[in-house]
This record gives sequence, C-alpha cells and structure tokens, in this order.
Amino acid sequence: MQARVVESMEDAKQAVPPEPRRVLPAAGMLKLSLGFLLLGVGVGLPAIGLFLARHSEAVAAAAPALFRPCVGAPEEEEALERWIRPPARARHAMADEELLWLASFAPRARGRSGGYPFRRVPKVAFMFLAHGPLPLAPLWERFFRANEGRYSIYVHTMPLYRANFTSDSVFYRRQIPSKNVEWGQMTMCDAERRLLANALLDISNEWFVLVSESCIPLFDFNTTYQYFQNSSQSFVMSIDDPGRDGRGRYNLNMAPEVELEQWRKGWQWFQVDRELAVAIVGDTVYYPKFKEFCRPGCYADEHYIQTMLTIEATHRLANRTVTWVDWSRGGPNAAHPATFGRGDITEEFLRGIREGGACMYNDRNSTMCFLFARKFAPSALEPLLELAPTVLGFG
Repeated sequence: MQARVVESMEDAKQAVPPEPRRVLPAAGMLKLSLGFLLLGVGVGLPAIGLFLARHSEAVAAAAPALFRPCVGAPEEEEALERWIRPPARARHAMADEELLWLASFAPRARGRSGGYPFRRVPKVAFMFLAHGPLPLAPLWERFFRANEGRYSIYVHTMPLYRANFTSDSVFYRRQIPSKNVEWGQMTMCDAERRLLANALLDISNEWFVLVSESCIPLFDFNTTYQYFQNSSQSFVMSIDDPGRDGRGRYNLNMAPEVELEQWRKGWQWFQVDRELAVAIVGDTVYYPKFKEFCRPGCYADEHYIQTMLTIEATHRLANRTVTWVDWSRGGPNAAHPATFGRGDITEEFLRGIREGGACMYNDRNSTMCFLFARKFAPSALEPLLELAPTVLGFG
C-alpha cells in the first residue's frame, strides 16, 4: 500500500508545470475544502468542484495517509478470519465455472506443527444429492443433534424445488444452486462436483460424504466422525470389470488420457478427503473426455471419479465405499438396488448391515464396513425412528 502512495506522489510532481506555482500543503487544502463545504450555500457547489478538480492529484496522494476508516483497520487475526470464515448461506450467484475455479484453490504452506496456522476443527461435509424433498430428514436431524461445529450440510435438488425447512432445522438454507440432473448422464457427475465445490468453500471441511435422500446413518455421529478422521484412505469403490458393464463401456476415443487397462467401475456413493475433493473439482484432463465419450450405455457416475482417482491417486483409495446397498433382489442385471419400506425395518435387519461385513480398515481386518445404507422408502421413517436409540445409537 505504501509503494502505491509514493508512486502517486511522484506522478503528482511530474504533472506540475515548470513555472513557479504555489501549492497548498495537503492538510491545508483539506481544511480549506471543508470550509468551502460549510459555506456551500453562499459560495455554491460549482466553486467547490472547481477547487477540488484543480488540486485533485495532491488530495488523492495525501488521502491514504490522512483518512482513516471510522471503525479502524482490522487486526491481522481479523483479516485471517475473513478468509477462513465459511459462507453464511449455501446459496450464491456464482456460475459453475467460477465456483469450480474458486474451490480448486488449496493451501500449500502449513504451520510449524504441520497443520493450519489457526485453530481448526475438522468437519465432515454431508452432501445430499436428491430429486426434491428429504423424507428421512427427521432421522438425520437426530443423528446431527448436539454435534454442531463438526459437520456441514449441502443439498442439491432439481432447480425448481424449494425446501421449506424451518430455521431450527440443520437443513435450513443448506440448498445450493443446482441444475437438472439426468440418471446415467454426465450431469450426475456435474452435480457431484457442484456439491464438492460448495463444500470446499468451507476450509474446515476435511471429509466429503455423498449421500442421497434415501440414505440413512447406521451409527451415531461420533462413531462416524472418528471413522473418517482416523482413516488413512478415502472410500471410493474402483474395480476392473472385464465384462460388458465394465470394460465393455470403454470408448477408444478416451485414449491417451484413459487407456483400456485404466478403465474402472464402482458405485456412485463416495467418501473422500479434502485433497481428493480438490483434485475432482480441479480436473480438466479427464472430465472433457468423459463428457464427450461416456454416454449411455456408459454411465459416467459409475466410471468418471473411479477412473480418474485410480489413475491419479490409487494408493489413496480403500477401493470400497462405506454405503451399503442390496443388489440381490433385482438379479445380476438389475439397474437399481432394492428399496426397503416399513415392513423391512427390524432390529435384526439393521444389526445385520452394521455387523455383517468383512473389509480392510487402515490395513487391518474389520467387520465395521458400512456407515450408511440405502435405499429406504419414506414409509421406513417411523420404524427407523423407533429403533434408532437402541440399535443405531442415537435419537
């Protein structure tokens, strides 16, 4: 700021004609200006304007040193607070291109301890990809209760839908600017990137969890939070399927960015850390290829993120998701997993999902493999609320 003042003053000196000319001191000119303002009725505004025009350069040069804001300049801590404070509302006026650009920024320098140079409580960002209403919201409300400051919520719906949550709801004003989404189209990945980008604007968000309106939590919030915070890998299912619905969807035009042996498939519902989230929203290499060449029957939401992250960060992936689904009811060629309603919700059913798995967690065998489950119909809400305190551990 000081360099700019000096430069302006040098410019003002060069603009003075070589003939001797009396220039009032800056402070004197400002006092005289105020005098003119007080006598404005008698002297007239045109005279004041003429005076300011003649001496504008000197006034401008002196202004930074003489004028101070009424409230005072912010301290360094306050200035930093402006950068790290999350947006108050999820809605904004940015276009997707602007949003993705802004969200792709990532801090490189860290504090002495290797962390952030300010007190930062890592949060889990829950990103709801929904058509419209959230019929299971009351269950999620209980899940989030008393854990403020450790989570954030973002909801992507069809553009014309407007949620009507009350101000005491965790979902109040958490709807982000959205666009139309078509099943099996690249617009599904656009929505995922849009959710990630909005969540990245909050620098405290460390984990990013994609769920749908038919998902439920299987454990209490603290257990879920610690599972993510203690994990050394992100949870993205990425498999090499040699069949028709795997490599059979590959387009030769994907090369050389994506070769056939790099093509991967997996479930849509991912859970990634901040570094991988930034990589997804900042991708300009693989996204154009998928947008142009992955079209039905290539379903981009099953291949884009899975393939891109396998190529760029395969060692960072646990190669599984923590969202449970049941494909058995529809047979081997089912397009959608089973949906569970009121009659399916029993203590035995829920405990079977929670405890019946076998997986690797931080390179160790574990039976705690799933933190969420889908798809649950609205009719499942009432029995879920009844069983949540005794089976799910919250409510």
